[in-house]
Amino acid sequence: MAEAGVKTDEQEKQEETVNKNVISSGNTELDSRIGGGLPLGSLALIEGASGTGKSVLSQQIAYGALQQGLRVVMFTSENTVRSMVKQMDTIDMSVLDFLLIRRLRVYPVEFSQGGQDSSKYLLNALNAEENADLFILDSLSVVAGSITSSAILQFFEEAKQLCDQGKTIMVTLHPQAPALMEQLRSLCDANLVLETERDGQKLVKMLTVAKIRGASSVTGAIVGFDVEPGWGMRVIPISKARG
Repeated sequence: MAEAGVKTDEQEKQEETVNKNVISSGNTELDSRIGGGLPLGSLALIEGASGTGKSVLSQQIAYGALQQGLRVVMFTSENTVRSMVKQMDTIDMSVLDFLLIRRLRVYPVEFSQGGQDSSKYLLNALNAEENADLFILDSLSVVAGSITSSAILQFFEEAKQLCDQGKTIMVTLHPQAPALMEQLRSLCDANLVLETERDGQKLVKMLTVAKIRGASSVTGAIVGFDVEPGWGMRVIPISKARG
């Protein structure tokens, strides 16, 4: 019988198996609130308005994946390569070395130039990166604004097929038409919703775990967090009562 607080060999083996099957955010507190991490092979949707922390959350998970030895490809309409590196460095997530050894690739894109074909160009780019483990698309909002709802849905369906081949894809998106969002949420394996709410005298970023495949126990969990220079994402207690 194992002593209190001491893990048995079997428990350690089980944890190792779980750890190999999920992408850690690299933030222990955050991982504990989202069921241990993001399952590999997931299609994940991070939704929220501007300023709610979508980019920071996706960068945090990208950093965790890199720390695990995974290959990450980021398509961003929010940053250049230089500004991405600088931004992540200010929140204690240095990725320059990962860029230099090509474990991280960052592609700044102007989705608006593709018009109705934007989603097709993006899918072709995803398929071309055969060695990638995690794709981050930050943000798909511009694409969503230039193509039809059926084209957006088709893009997610084809992205899901890539996930069935073992790829993990994370998409950040501003809320769209309610009917479309309902379809996208249903299609995705993970759905994280970001908002800002007032907690006392200040605004706090809020993360709601709407869904994570294989982690039903954390569904509905609400996490308050802040982003601090030199520290990164910091989970904070929420005093606001919820009726």
